[in-house]
Amino acid sequence: MTEEREKLISLKDVEITYGEGKNAFVATRDINFDIYKGETFSLVGESGSGKTTIGSAILGINKTTKGTIDFEGNIINGKMPKKEKHEIERKIQMIFQDPAASLNERATVDYIISEGLYNYHLYKDEDDRQQKVRKIIEEVGLLPEHLYRYPHEFSGGQRQRIGIARALVMEPDLVVADEPISALDVSIRAQVLNLLKKFQREQGTTYLFIAHDLSVVRFISDRIAVIRSGRIVEIAPTEELFTNPLHPYTQALLSAVPVPDPKLAREKKLLVYDPSQHHYETDKPKMVEIKPGHFIYANEEETAHYKEIIK
Repeated sequence: MTEEREKLISLKDVEITYGEGKNAFVATRDINFDIYKGETFSLVGESGSGKTTIGSAILGINKTTKGTIDFEGNIINGKMPKKEKHEIERKIQMIFQDPAASLNERATVDYIISEGLYNYHLYKDEDDRQQKVRKIIEEVGLLPEHLYRYPHEFSGGQRQRIGIARALVMEPDLVVADEPISALDVSIRAQVLNLLKKFQREQGTTYLFIAHDLSVVRFISDRIAVIRSGRIVEIAPTEELFTNPLHPYTQALLSAVPVPDPKLAREKKLLVYDPSQHHYETDKPKMVEIKPGHFIYANEEETAHYKEIIK
C-alpha cells in the first residue's frame, strides 16, 4: 500500500482580481493544486500568465477574490489574528527574481540575513544569532568575512546566495522561489539550483518554484503545473509531463525548449498553440484526472480524446 503524502498547502478555486468595477481584471481563476511536504512544485508559463500573482497571493501580498488557500490546516487568505499571521509570515519565505533589487544596499550582509531573526527573535542570545548567520552563510557557499560587506560588492550569483540565506535562515516550511535564477549568468545557474536541492535534501524544504524555462524546471521539479492566461491547463509529475504532454499549450511550450544539437534543432518542429481550437460554448471544461496524478483542463469531448491517446 502506497503511503499517502502529507499536504503542506492547498489552493481551492482561487481567483485573483486587480481593480474594481468596470476596470476589474481577473488575473487568475479556478486555481487548484496541492503541494506536498518536501517536494518542489513548479508553476510554468509565459510572462503575464499569472505565475507570480499566485505566489504573491500565498505570501499575502495579493488578495484573493474567491477560493481558499489552506496552509498546514489554516486558511491564510482571509482575516487572521495578528499573532497567527505573524507566525505564517515566518513559515513562508520568498526568494526574489532580482537579487540586486531585493537586498537593502545600505545594510551589511550580516544585518540582511539577521533581520528575520531579529523580527521573530529566533535566537537565544547574540552568540547564538552569530552562529546561525555564520552557519547559513557558509552553507550557501560564502565566507564569514562576507558578512561585513554590502550587496553592491558582490556578483549577481553571490547576491542571490545572500537572498537564499536570508530566506532559509528562518527555517521556513515553504519557500516561494520566483524566477530565482533568471537574472543570473548561465554559468552560475546550476550552482544555485544545486544549492536549493541541497537544502531540500538535508532539511526537507518545500518549494513553489516559479519559472518560464522548462529545461530548468525539469531539473529541479517533482511535479509541474502549466499555466496560461491565468488558468492552469495541465498538472503532472515532471517526467510524465515531458514524456506525455497532452494539452496543446503544453506541447507548444515543450516544442520551444532549445536543443543543444544543431542537427536535431533543425529537424525539430515548433508547435503554435491556437486557443480557437477549443469550443466551450455548451460543453464546459474542468480539471480532469486523465491518469493517476496527471490532470488536464478539458471538457467531456476533449477528455474522451485524451483518454484515447494514453491507452
